[in-house]
Amino acid sequence: MLTLHRVRGVEASGDGAVPSGTEAGPGHAVVVDGSRFAAVGPYEELFAAYGERARVREWDGVLTPGRYERDAVALLESAYWPDPREADALGTEPLTGPALAALDMTDTRWGASARRGVQRLLAAGTTALAGPFTRPAVRTAVARSGLRDRPVAPPRAGGEADFTVLTQDGTCLATAIGGRLVYRRR
Repeated sequence: MLTLHRVRGVEASGDGAVPSGTEAGPGHAVVVDGSRFAAVGPYEELFAAYGERARVREWDGVLTPGRYERDAVALLESAYWPDPREADALGTEPLTGPALAALDMTDTRWGASARRGVQRLLAAGTTALAGPFTRPAVRTAVARSGLRDRPVAPPRAGGEADFTVLTQDGTCLATAIGGRLVYRRR
């Protein structure tokens, strides 16, 4: 699938994914072909070249490389992300320490917690994280999310279309992994 992402700017990664040296300011866009970046440049030029074949998405933000979460094991295996239906009793922030120890944590509950934690990571622009994960339910949640489990920060060379779109204040509007939109702010 071919997509054309029109943004306020493109943060060049300097290592090949989004070409460095490109002044990608207002009116710029990127083209994603399948799971890889295909082009970056002025929107009008890219629309002329790809517009009839591409799905066009417009974002009021800057396209940047996705985040790498080094502390993913602690966030997903040592914290409980409460279900919204538990907010009255448990709050909305992750529980750790004695509060976590007081809960009856079954495999099913760990899996549900990990899915909610993964959603928060995607909403923060995370496209890769550091494992390994020891709990099977957490491993499954990470694998199904599309997040890339990598022991070190991912290389950008190779053009994988892993990116996030951020507003000026840092709010994540969208996260894409391998060209697939996995989070979009409503």
